[in-house]
Amino acid sequence: MVLQRILRAGEGKIVRRLVKIANHIETLENDVADLTDAELRARTDEFKERLADGETLDQLLPSAFATVREAAIRTLGQRHFKVQLMGGAAMHLGNVAEMRTGEGKTLAGTLPAYLNALSGDGVHVVTTNDYLARRDAEWMGRVHRFLGLSVGVILANERPEHRREQYACDITYGTNNEFGFDYLRDNMAWRADGLVQRGHNFAIVDEVDSILIDEARTPLIISGPAEQSAKWYGEFARIAPMLKPDRHYEVEEGKRTVAITEEGVTYVENQLGIDNLYEAVNTPLIGYLNNALKAKELFRKDRDYIVTAGEVLIVDEFTGRVLAGRRYNEGLHQAIEAKEKVAIKDENQTLATITLQNYFRLYDRLSGMTGTASTEAAELHQTYDLGVVPIPTNQDMIRQDQADIIYKTEASKFDAVVDDIAERHEDGQPVLVGTASVEKSELLAKLLLRAGIPHEVLNAKNHEREAQIIAMAGRTGSVTVATNMAGRGTDIVLGGNPEHMADLDLREQGLSPAETPEEYEAAWAEALDAAKKRVEDDHEVVVDAGGLYVLGTERHESRRIDNQLRGRAGRQGDPGESRFYLSLGDDLMLRANGAAIESMMDRLKMPDDVPIESKIVSRAIQSAQSQVEQQNLEIRKKVLKYDEVLNRQREVIYAERHKVLNGEDLHEQVRHMLDDAVAAYVTGATEAGYAEEWDLDQLWTALGQLYPVGVTQDELIDKAGGQTADLTAAFLTEELTADIQDAYDKREEAVTPDVMRELERRVLLSVMDRKWREHLYEMDYLREGIHLRAMANRDPVIEYMREGYDMFKTMLDGIQEEAVGFLFNVEVKTAAEVEAERKAAAEAAAAKQLTSSGAQAEAAKSNDARGNGARGNATAPIKQAPQVAKNANRAQRRKAGVRTAPAPVATSAATPSSATKSAQSK
Repeated sequence: MVLQRILRAGEGKIVRRLVKIANHIETLENDVADLTDAELRARTDEFKERLADGETLDQLLPSAFATVREAAIRTLGQRHFKVQLMGGAAMHLGNVAEMRTGEGKTLAGTLPAYLNALSGDGVHVVTTNDYLARRDAEWMGRVHRFLGLSVGVILANERPEHRREQYACDITYGTNNEFGFDYLRDNMAWRADGLVQRGHNFAIVDEVDSILIDEARTPLIISGPAEQSAKWYGEFARIAPMLKPDRHYEVEEGKRTVAITEEGVTYVENQLGIDNLYEAVNTPLIGYLNNALKAKELFRKDRDYIVTAGEVLIVDEFTGRVLAGRRYNEGLHQAIEAKEKVAIKDENQTLATITLQNYFRLYDRLSGMTGTASTEAAELHQTYDLGVVPIPTNQDMIRQDQADIIYKTEASKFDAVVDDIAERHEDGQPVLVGTASVEKSELLAKLLLRAGIPHEVLNAKNHEREAQIIAMAGRTGSVTVATNMAGRGTDIVLGGNPEHMADLDLREQGLSPAETPEEYEAAWAEALDAAKKRVEDDHEVVVDAGGLYVLGTERHESRRIDNQLRGRAGRQGDPGESRFYLSLGDDLMLRANGAAIESMMDRLKMPDDVPIESKIVSRAIQSAQSQVEQQNLEIRKKVLKYDEVLNRQREVIYAERHKVLNGEDLHEQVRHMLDDAVAAYVTGATEAGYAEEWDLDQLWTALGQLYPVGVTQDELIDKAGGQTADLTAAFLTEELTADIQDAYDKREEAVTPDVMRELERRVLLSVMDRKWREHLYEMDYLREGIHLRAMANRDPVIEYMREGYDMFKTMLDGIQEEAVGFLFNVEVKTAAEVEAERKAAAEAAAAKQLTSSGAQAEAAKSNDARGNGARGNATAPIKQAPQVAKNANRAQRRKAGVRTAPAPVATSAATPSSATKSAQSK
């Protein structure tokens, strides 16, 4: 609270500075307006030259903003208001501009995007979904393209080559997920030309509260198939419905946890026919049981997910949109699939992960815009170092926010909702109805259909027409039922959205701003004028009817989401009204002690269809929302704390990968690795006892698996003085490191230096990637049980940090040891040798063809397997080495003289390992 007051105290000073900047920009308006199109476009080159000559972006701001303002007038027919100039300046200065709905945030974003693109380092404009990214790249891109800047857009399922082209543009639009996953995929790439992003210079995050706050609870994860048994998911899906809450298990909705009781354990053991669920051999079953109970109690169909075409699709609780390609991890998604009796897909193992918090911290400069951020100002400041600047509205807001109405039952609530909608519809007033889930939106749609009220439904099952539905939601008598998505990013204009209507008209003629920009621009003004005339009369009718009426059928757990729904009405000084209808059965009311309120209504003998309005109820709702918001904040803090541990490790690994990918000479690094590997082996063999007690035979055996040892024990004993007792650990280390260096010189001479440099690059990447994947798996496993340390009065985060550090050091040792083993032991063949083998195999296959058709098929298969590795490969391929079982205790292994053989490396310099390739294709 103290931080909140401090942040608010500084708002006035910032706003006064923004007013001063906006006034300066407005003094330049007439001068810019007199320029021709060519002269206006030429200002971009002028600004770039001034930057090169030493001017700063802050110094260019007034002139650049005035230029963008004029370009918007000439391309879009829209002129930035003074408050939009202020919002743009706030974003450029590294703040979140809090601008009310309808104040033109998207247009304001063109100002800092253009200014920061002048540096040539790229600007990322981050939106919540693909539709908005594509729309803004086309729509706002018209301004930037007019001024000579290139504009790209990143969409799901595009090929890397296309993505690289889009990132190379001056300004790139895309979703937070696409930007984040591209970063992770770049750090799994096998060649520098496989990278798509070119850095993280400046980002403008649209709907910043949704992306940086709401979605920050869920980390971005790239995963690949892991070993699992689908049988157990089905078995526990059978058992879970038999278990009774409060008897066999306990549920805490607020904390999203389920705990099995002793009686429940006994019941499950009887069902499975086992004696002890907690025996070591049965411990994996506990995870299946927990997930089955979570799927049963905490995840509801048509609220948390939908089932479409035999597939379980997650629904975003904040926006109501389907999260395409996302799956719950740690077996939970499979448990839900088993519950819904659809095909169970493979469980996944984490290959790469990052939280949104740590991804957006990668940017040199970060900014954002939204209509609702003040409630999260402290978190935005603490996590992202972002200030929140409330921007004044262009016109006074006259929307009327009515008090909540509470009904005893959900049925009576929805009856009242339908009656209210019918009355407003008859008066010609447009109505936007907000629901909390797909299930509730479809229930209300059925009731409206039964009442004969025409309406549109916008939910996760019908998102394709989102923009069209929302753009027309302000027309006379329209009724739109929407989940929380409620068309964020699309204005609900009273009478209809003329820009959207004009765009639709031009697209029907085959014109688009991306594919036919010149023809589109030439036809735009006329199409827009025609659309404005069509909506003009309708606008007056809607204004007379009271403007847009926003009706919420349930309070969301976040006040901010409620405010966003309300904010759809009353844009740009238009009239509007909002009201929430609640019932004691609503999820939030159950948390707000709804049972006590119901008891009071029973004592007063209030009929179900008679609502109450009470300040006590309103305060209870606010208290429940505050509690949930605090819980969500704690979850985000916890996610960030754990990821901070992994983030430091990730930075080390990714920095090493970049060195390798960017062609840095690894020769010296490899030489140090040789020394370190030998030193570690000698230390393991000599750390206990006297020299006479050292098991030198085991040491030589272990070293022999690592590299071709060129010196014998006897030779070193003679050199040390003739007796075993004369040996010291330091002497052995010095002599054996010299020996391994000599062996490496011979290895390099045999395969040639060029091939050795390529071998070093590919071996390091292969081993590093595999060990990192294993480390992530082990860190996931560690985190699953780390909370139990709290029972021993230990801080789980500190314990996770300590053990995670030890595991990371072990992983680095493993990378070093396995890489050295690989560099000595993989078989390298020249391209000529591989080609000769391929020809021999082809001839053998052709000979077999003459004898048997079955043999022919087998020979062709063998030929293909042998030939593919060499085709189109400029460097000598590496023959895969056999892999033997791992030993987790590296020190014991060194003492025993046993070494883990390195994992297979890719057979082609241009082809990643199968696991990496799988992740990149996801």
